[in-house]
Amino acid sequence: MSILGAVLAGGRSSRFGSNKAVALLGDRPLVAHARATLVPYCARVVQVGGEDGVPDMPEPGLGPLGGIAGALDYAAANGFRCVLTIGCDMPRLPEGLIEAILRREPSYCQDAPVLGLWPAALGAHLMAHLSLGRDRSVRGWTRAIGAIPIASPEPIANVNTPADLAAL
Repeated sequence: MSILGAVLAGGRSSRFGSNKAVALLGDRPLVAHARATLVPYCARVVQVGGEDGVPDMPEPGLGPLGGIAGALDYAAANGFRCVLTIGCDMPRLPEGLIEAILRREPSYCQDAPVLGLWPAALGAHLMAHLSLGRDRSVRGWTRAIGAIPIASPEPIANVNTPADLAAL
């Protein structure tokens, strides 16, 4: 397996009010749930962002694309062919969604575009895209690279507020 798993955990968590990556769902932090989701599909799983994570590229504060750029850089430097990314705030995914994303690259979940499969070779393209400073949305970048959108078979739980977490 030459897939690197990357849990994006470098956001500000402004709507949550504290670091949501470490917020507990059951007896484990959200970031641990996201990591466990990726483990069966990846040779290694890393956290991107946060104090001990792989750094965002080219700098923190660029949103999810900075995290994806950091993961692509790490993957290329460590011999991984591609990166499977997930947000730390996605503790549960519908059955079969990751398998559908893994069938093609680059591809992403059209309902939650931080969930995606990105060839490591796209790292330079993403850095160039970020340097333009225009559209820093994941959807904007997916259009720029012609990534394939994959529909989720059901709504995806996404934790943005304490109420979202309590509802799980």
